[in-house]
Amino acid sequence: MPTLDCTTAEYNRLAWQCRRGMRELDELLHAFMVTRCAALDANGRRSFDTLLGYADGVLLELLMGRMTPVDRDIANLVREIRNAAAS
Repeated sequence: MPTLDCTTAEYNRLAWQCRRGMRELDELLHAFMVTRCAALDANGRRSFDTLLGYADGVLLELLMGRMTPVDRDIANLVREIRNAAAS
């Protein structure tokens, strides 16, 4: 998997992937993109890219707290996304 460097092009690509067409997901992911995405390290950006590859139903269940990710990095990222939406 390529390293993500959060350049303007990379940020725009991730922001586009955050547009899911489901209000709940769009709001959660947008809040994270605006407030915390730029602060992610390379591992966090890779995890975010992986998370955005999940199907909408799985992503919604994870972000609503109805499912728990097995991968520790994804679990930490899900927690960060939920915290971003709460602030």
